[in-house]
Amino acid sequence: MTTPLIIEAESARLYYTKVHMSHCTQSYVDWLNDPEVNLYLETGRTSQTLKDLEDFIKGLQNRSDVVFWAINRKENNKHIGNVKIDSLNKLHQRGEYGIMMGDKSEWGKGYAKEASQAIMDYCFKKFNLRKITLGVVEDNVSAVKLYQNLGYIKEGLYRSHGFYNGKWCNMLRMAKFSENLVL
Repeated sequence: MTTPLIIEAESARLYYTKVHMSHCTQSYVDWLNDPEVNLYLETGRTSQTLKDLEDFIKGLQNRSDVVFWAINRKENNKHIGNVKIDSLNKLHQRGEYGIMMGDKSEWGKGYAKEASQAIMDYCFKKFNLRKITLGVVEDNVSAVKLYQNLGYIKEGLYRSHGFYNGKWCNMLRMAKFSENLVL
């Protein structure tokens, strides 16, 4: 018997469900193995199998400090990517944001922005977060621009922090604060 997927949040064109074993598909594995999709991902650039994906998802099932959602199009229920908040810290009221838009046929349609805004709003309210942080490779210009447009500010720079696209790259540390927070 499979567990029904529950919509946790939604936005104009998308809905978000917790990633479940039903999301373990060859398409998802193909995203993980696509050099263009995982070019700037921390976990990218290693050969992944369906078993690796299943083990990863099983490992997240009972963690209270990680919330991992599938991004799905309302129009056709198509799973197009994932978004997560991890290192949820209730004491300090913060979490670390990450997104992967896996389905390249859906790139350039504004789904990353829509999903990011919806999940940030959800997390600020549901988990009473005051701050959401992220790391982004400085060379990933479109992602940096997206986060700036969403209200993230630069808090730090890690020089030559990771090897991406054949070279050592800087990592920006960025944060967005709850609108209810007075700085």
